[in-house]
Amino acid sequence: MSADDILLGLGLTVALAVGCQILANRLRIPALILLLPAGFAAGALTDDIHPDLLLGPAFSPLVSLSVAIILYDAGLGLDLRHLKGATRKVVVRLMVLGVVLTWGAVMGAAPALFGVPVAVASMIGVILVVSGPTVVAPLLEHVRPSDGVRRVLMWEGSLIDPVGGILGAVVFHSIVSGGLRSGNFHLDVFFAGVTVGLLGGAVGAALLWFALRRLELGETLGTLAQLAVVVAVAAGCDAVYDDTGLIAAIVTGLTVANLPGLDMPARRPFFETLVQLIIGLLFVSISATVTPKSLVPVLLPTLVLVALLVLVVRPLVALLSTLRTELTAGERAFTGWMAPRGIVAASTATTFSASLGAAGLPGAGKILPVTFLVIVGTVLVYALTAKPVARRLGAGRPARARPLLVGGDPWVVGLARTLRAAGADVLMWAGGAHERERIEEAGIELVTGELMATATDPRGRLEGVTSVFLFTADDDFNALAAVVMADSVEGPVYRVGPPPGGEGVVAPYTAGHTLFGGRLVRHAVAERYERGARFRVQPASAPRPPGHDALFVVRPGGGLEPVTGSVPPAGAAPDGTLVLLGPVPPPG
Repeated sequence: MSADDILLGLGLTVALAVGCQILANRLRIPALILLLPAGFAAGALTDDIHPDLLLGPAFSPLVSLSVAIILYDAGLGLDLRHLKGATRKVVVRLMVLGVVLTWGAVMGAAPALFGVPVAVASMIGVILVVSGPTVVAPLLEHVRPSDGVRRVLMWEGSLIDPVGGILGAVVFHSIVSGGLRSGNFHLDVFFAGVTVGLLGGAVGAALLWFALRRLELGETLGTLAQLAVVVAVAAGCDAVYDDTGLIAAIVTGLTVANLPGLDMPARRPFFETLVQLIIGLLFVSISATVTPKSLVPVLLPTLVLVALLVLVVRPLVALLSTLRTELTAGERAFTGWMAPRGIVAASTATTFSASLGAAGLPGAGKILPVTFLVIVGTVLVYALTAKPVARRLGAGRPARARPLLVGGDPWVVGLARTLRAAGADVLMWAGGAHERERIEEAGIELVTGELMATATDPRGRLEGVTSVFLFTADDDFNALAAVVMADSVEGPVYRVGPPPGGEGVVAPYTAGHTLFGGRLVRHAVAERYERGARFRVQPASAPRPPGHDALFVVRPGGGLEPVTGSVPPAGAAPDGTLVLLGPVPPPG
């Protein structure tokens, strides 16, 4: 290919990867639904997007390094301190039984379905044990299941990716060493590969500890150091022993995330953006390598395999894993209806199928098309059916908003009661004992200190909360907490505005989502409430009474939209509800 063709191909690949993710975000569907068909169509219909031609022999190593970055990032999100109690029991069962039963079912069915040897069937099986947060999280956001189910599925998806990557490397080394093909499992070769990966992970964690703890690198240099260490360690391990870089990347991420005393720089924005771009590029590129000719022979058998995985294997795994747990029958059933395959399955299939094909293993060429079809099939099945299934089983959470109000002053408690009356599922937290008593006396659900600790942890995730409103009397606390909590919540984080010309050290100079415009700052709302003003609810279509200010709009579907300095109270939703602040009408 000419230089112009290569430039055009690379440009189109990036444009497709980013464009599909933007469109998927607008449509509120998993990006995978668009990335896979787009890449496949581009590869089939054009001569420009062909990674084997664009990158040549460098394509497979680049895929391996890209997967290493993704798996390192997945490892960073695994804070094992937050995996406790019943959730831990169910997740451990799901992982153990899921790996054993999925792997075993595919190994048993694949030779008959696809006519491949046991070694290839084993490779397909271990690839398909993974799921992953990159596909599970968007589906859960769309479905909004109960908190118990959401915690279980998110932890399972996050943990199974690195476990699947390790097992994939193990099976790969067993195959290339002749173990599975000869019927013998060479433990020496197996342990040699795992040892290289573990040593590489230890070296990577030590390097990052030195860079981030001793050198005290900031966010920018710290992020670059992470990227450099992961790529260098993964590449070095692969050079010593093929495909052990995946193990090294996983171990590095897990170790760094759980190493006491190591203050990791925030993942945002560069690293998170990079991972998102890599995911899009990989899916488009990998899909483009799958030809229609390779799909035709395996299409019908793969549909049978998808049915086996979706209708038999996953429900059985969930049934056994959730026995004698606190999950309801509907939640247990929904857990059995959520196991889409994602990026790690596609990437490891590309890496291992190419390597096994080059090694002359019969049937290795079917690994990628089968995996591709299973990914497409499972994502489509769950994306199209998960929401109605959750509704039918009673495993979904009400569509209404679930805001967290931080603060315990009387006006904040009064606002919380009014929002609850308007249909929001309100949570509250306050630091002072008297404020917490006031919240409990008002009958508002009071969240625990552990939940707030999670919300202020850069690696934590505040589950089930749709938005956060910071209403404490400390404007600097509100400003700083808004920044820290931004990546720990599903939705936006707002703070009440500080007084104009206030004496805060941070608050007057910090941007972000500020509530109620420049006139209704914190002290103004508090003073009006002390003088007798009260919050009230009325239909958005009704005329606003004199002297009343709109604070929130409650949408017909249950969504909660606050009035901010940049969002006017405008007749936002004629069928919705307004929350107003105004004087109490005189009696009679």
